[in-house]
Amino acid sequence: MLILPGGNALSEFRVNKLLFALQSCIPAISSVESYYIHFAETSSDLNQKETTQLNALLNYGAAVKHVAVDSFNLIIIPRPGTISPWSSKASDIVHNSGLNKIMRLERGRVYSFTLNDGNTLNEKQITLLKPHIHDRMTEILIDNENDASALFTITEPAELTQVDIINAGIEALETANTEMGLALSNDEISYLFSSFKTLGRNPTDVELMMFAQANSEHCRHKIFNAEWTIDNVKQEHSLFKMIRQTHEANPGNVLSAYHDNAAVMAGFNGARFFTDPINHHYGYHDEDIHILMKVETHNHPTAISPYPGAATGSGGEIRDEAATGRGAKPKAGLSGFAVSNLKIPGFEQAWETDNGKPDRIVSALDIMLEGPIGAAAYNNEFGRPALCGYFRTYEQRKDETLIYGYHKPIMLAGGYGMIREPDVHKQDIPTGAKLIVLGGPAMLIGLGGGAASSMASGSSDASLDFASVQRDNPEMERRCQEVIDRCWALGDNNPIISIHDVGAGGLSNAMPELVSASNRGAQLELREIPNDEPGMSPMGVWCNESQERYVLAIAEEQLDRFTSLCERERAPYAVLGDATAKEQLVLNDAHFSNQAIDIPMSVLLGKMPNIQRDAQSETTQHAEFDTSTLDLYESIDRVLQLPTVASKNFLITIGDRSISGLVVRDQMVGPWQVPVADCAVTSSSYFDYIGEAMAIGERAPLALINAAASGRMAIAEAIMNISAARIIKLEDIALSANWMAACGETGQDAKLYSAVAAVSDLCKTLGIAIPVGKDSLSMNTVWSKNNQQQKVTSPLSLNITAFARVADVRHSLTPQLHQDDDTVLLYIDLAKGKQRLAGSALCQVYEQFGNETPDLDDPNILIVFFQALQILNESDYILAYHDRSDGGLFVTLAEMAFAGHTGIDIELAYTNDIIANLFNEELGAVIQIKRAHEQSVKQTFINAGIEERTLHTIGTINNDYTFRLAQDGTNNLELPVNELHKKWSATSFQIQSLRDNPDCARQEFDNIGDQNDSGLFVDTTFELESNPLVFINTDVKPKMAILREQGVNGQLEMAAAFDRAGFDCVDVHMQDLIDGQIKLDSFNGLVACGGFSYGDVLGAGGGWAKSILYNDKISKMFETFFKRTDTFSLGVCNGCQMMSQLRDLIPGATSWPDFIRNQSEQFEARLVMVEIMESPSILFKDMVGSKMPVVVAHGEGRVSYKSTDLISNAAMRYIDNTGVVTENYPHNPNGSINGCTGFTNDDGRINIMMPHPERVFLRKQFSYLPSQWVNEYSPWIKMFLNARDWLN
Repeated sequence: MLILPGGNALSEFRVNKLLFALQSCIPAISSVESYYIHFAETSSDLNQKETTQLNALLNYGAAVKHVAVDSFNLIIIPRPGTISPWSSKASDIVHNSGLNKIMRLERGRVYSFTLNDGNTLNEKQITLLKPHIHDRMTEILIDNENDASALFTITEPAELTQVDIINAGIEALETANTEMGLALSNDEISYLFSSFKTLGRNPTDVELMMFAQANSEHCRHKIFNAEWTIDNVKQEHSLFKMIRQTHEANPGNVLSAYHDNAAVMAGFNGARFFTDPINHHYGYHDEDIHILMKVETHNHPTAISPYPGAATGSGGEIRDEAATGRGAKPKAGLSGFAVSNLKIPGFEQAWETDNGKPDRIVSALDIMLEGPIGAAAYNNEFGRPALCGYFRTYEQRKDETLIYGYHKPIMLAGGYGMIREPDVHKQDIPTGAKLIVLGGPAMLIGLGGGAASSMASGSSDASLDFASVQRDNPEMERRCQEVIDRCWALGDNNPIISIHDVGAGGLSNAMPELVSASNRGAQLELREIPNDEPGMSPMGVWCNESQERYVLAIAEEQLDRFTSLCERERAPYAVLGDATAKEQLVLNDAHFSNQAIDIPMSVLLGKMPNIQRDAQSETTQHAEFDTSTLDLYESIDRVLQLPTVASKNFLITIGDRSISGLVVRDQMVGPWQVPVADCAVTSSSYFDYIGEAMAIGERAPLALINAAASGRMAIAEAIMNISAARIIKLEDIALSANWMAACGETGQDAKLYSAVAAVSDLCKTLGIAIPVGKDSLSMNTVWSKNNQQQKVTSPLSLNITAFARVADVRHSLTPQLHQDDDTVLLYIDLAKGKQRLAGSALCQVYEQFGNETPDLDDPNILIVFFQALQILNESDYILAYHDRSDGGLFVTLAEMAFAGHTGIDIELAYTNDIIANLFNEELGAVIQIKRAHEQSVKQTFINAGIEERTLHTIGTINNDYTFRLAQDGTNNLELPVNELHKKWSATSFQIQSLRDNPDCARQEFDNIGDQNDSGLFVDTTFELESNPLVFINTDVKPKMAILREQGVNGQLEMAAAFDRAGFDCVDVHMQDLIDGQIKLDSFNGLVACGGFSYGDVLGAGGGWAKSILYNDKISKMFETFFKRTDTFSLGVCNGCQMMSQLRDLIPGATSWPDFIRNQSEQFEARLVMVEIMESPSILFKDMVGSKMPVVVAHGEGRVSYKSTDLISNAAMRYIDNTGVVTENYPHNPNGSINGCTGFTNDDGRINIMMPHPERVFLRKQFSYLPSQWVNEYSPWIKMFLNARDWLN
């Protein structure tokens, strides 16, 4: 094992933050430093050249500071027996760079502590500091660096074991159930005992674990399929039957429901853009663009290890989408979280009480510091925009024995994708079809996760919690997705017969599900499974939940085509065996010459005894919430700082929202980019205006008082939110229903049944189907304290996600008020004057429940409201729209004012309870309309069926940035809007300060509500023709290499931009160049695209660059291309980072900088202002001095020079909203000196830039562009046209 030092692991601010935390528990610590250390497993000794090359590859990040001689060191390494995602990617880089003697790389961190007294740390002190320096679930602490050799220890495979029921009887199964954490019921144990007695043999541990996974609540949804008795009355339908009834009554546009990884609904016909898998040329394809949809939860793993739990939750849901039908393409994602009270240090709120928690789960604050980063990072690296979400905190004591809360959190992951018509349904698998696993290797991670997720948090053994932690590797999933994309792009020649993702239960669940759907069995070989941990037992190999894997059935005659696609994308695969006519699952083990599995499919997936649920209703009478003593100003302060209501900025800017170039409406709204959008909208095509939308609705606290109302209001909220998109009819909407409950707890089963029944009835009335959903019904957290059981139970929680096809993405309404004095605000009160407060944010912040909840009393009012709103939207009568939900009417109005950067004057009719009037969360909405249209707008609502008495003109905007509120002429409130905006943003600021660079967080917070901030703008020094493409010479199409490496994900939008400018775009993978399949000498242009090549290990773009520099043939090819004066090149984002490190190959580029970690130390996804600078760049001809918005999405975009004297050939820089060059965050999202973010070489042919103009070459791609810009194309099309013009 080689040991090689690395660079700094922590920045200065993170060191200071860590030191402060350490000194709070060990005051004697005076300093701490941290640096990386690398461990290399080699097959033989490296020579001098190889050693030099390896050191160069590992030279990334900031140099190590001086470590004190008298320091005390501790070393953190990955948990032995596992392989870190970093290791997988770094090892790929060294192999692709020619260092084949390196078998594997791993990385650790060294922490060096200095103590005031000069002593070393004792065991007690080390125990105290451990939680601050390592993740107990995925890492361990060692004293000596040589102990890291355990990372590479290879042991002989553990043997198969059997459970001796023949001699020990059913008790042996009962013991195994406990010791293995199988979570089997008594009925299931009896079933297994009887089945294996009939087979005449003992079950293997593999068969038992496989059965437990395949038949877990997580996978089988036993409660939803159970027979129910409520209050001694047998119920007619199961829960699942009531959900199915919504589809039976209203199939609408749903093409596939309930039987696949995701549901599918019909989309519109459009021009879809993708590459031909045979000749690699990009082009448009006229076809029906159908929409698949899926929403999952990943609660238990997120409770014990938030980052990997949330990351793999998002990754698993992405795989569900990709494995729909015969293969599909994920397109847009969502994530959501519900946790208990945050209790932010120094920012604790009046309603937050510390009720304790078990040691093995993390705190709510830790979940929100780490979990959202995991979810966002996975989406970012995979290449899916995260456009929607929710965040709720709730923790409230009912009485001495019961606390409601989310100690077991909700982690919601979902989204939608695109699927072709012939691929909607899986085909029957023929006998002899090859059964394949695609993706990463088996590793001992996530073992038993399906069963573990069916337990209450804290009720299982701690070792089982450790075993169920999963690892994320989104770059591997990206490679697999590229294979799937090439398969479905082959059309009639798609080699995929059927595909299934590998999730809960691993291969033990996925492979049986794959073949059983076609009434087939399988003959498989265990040792063909790619396995990075050969010491695993057969159970470990078969049942582990290593992520980023799929199982597929491929016809034998298509196998060569499929494997060639895998090899091009460097996606690992293995043929495990064949499908058989006999419905028997056989898993041979060549190593031990035995069979780990030999079981009839009818035993594994057979019909179990019907589950019976006998539930009793709970009648609890809560006191009415008396608001008479509440102070209005204090109520505003509390509600605005409740996380459910407050700004979600800290959750949003960490997620790439522009990847794909098809995003029309993300969370950020208006010139000041305020996160208040009601729904997400994407375009189906770069050419058309058809699209898709999604929105979330959930009202969990209502279920504590009225479960049925909670379900109805969740649906109503989702529909109110998605109504902001232009949807032709209500039946174009389909819903996902995700149910969370603490089944078995008093009254909870009855509440669940009541809510499902209410939701079913409502959907049938509305004409909307629920074709997809999920349940997680063990939402309890239990632990012991002073020999007393402690328990926190979550409210019954229904998360509704609405999906719809969109007729015109340009008609997407937002809450942004327009600064137009000739407008009025119209309030539509769908509750007809009711002001029920139970379950509201106001109740929560005063630790009350209330006795009567809001409800959708008349479903028809939702139908007619939707119809009227769509008519008005189509007629361009609505300037702004926002529904009333969390926080009530006051928050609705405040958020509209924030987005519009304007004051408002509100006049309400008199009520004797202004608090209830402002903070009830009944259904309703506020729209801004022209004063001249007021009567016609009201009449449209009346004609649709809305009563005139529910329509109220309540206000106008003002120009003094003040929120004024009066009742019948009496002033009740007058506050500066910026003061309210800061209160609303304070929670986000506090979390951002703990998680990111606090200086950056402060800069952004201080900028909120600046009255002098005029917002984003466009000021070009050129004019764009109404049809700027008219001058393109279409007779000649120059060849453009759209270059990508493994992990790159931004090639599609880049090709679309250059295609629009008249180029013939060709998909070029680095493997094509290495194999000699493609050479650069035939191309006129080359663009290195954005993404996460090799997952950005060894520095962003560093691995990609070094794999070029250390390959003599490839290095020479690039150097030759760069020196050709008839070519041009561009590197964007990851491509920019990569090309900057090729500067020695590029003429006139020696002054180019490196790109290092953002100043915020966070991934930054924003719409920011840039200015085009004077430079020789061919791309920016006639654009010098132009100031325009552009999207950025990167974690390492800060320029770093060896000397500032070398700064030259800068071509683009960040400016603030006044047009001045800036280094201030977030106008400058990465802290680059002088705002520099784009560069060119001396003759202007070769350019690099961190922003993404290719994602905003069309007007519709901006979340905001001034209305004065009316061209279909954005100003950025000029850059691509300049490239085409230069080649003329």
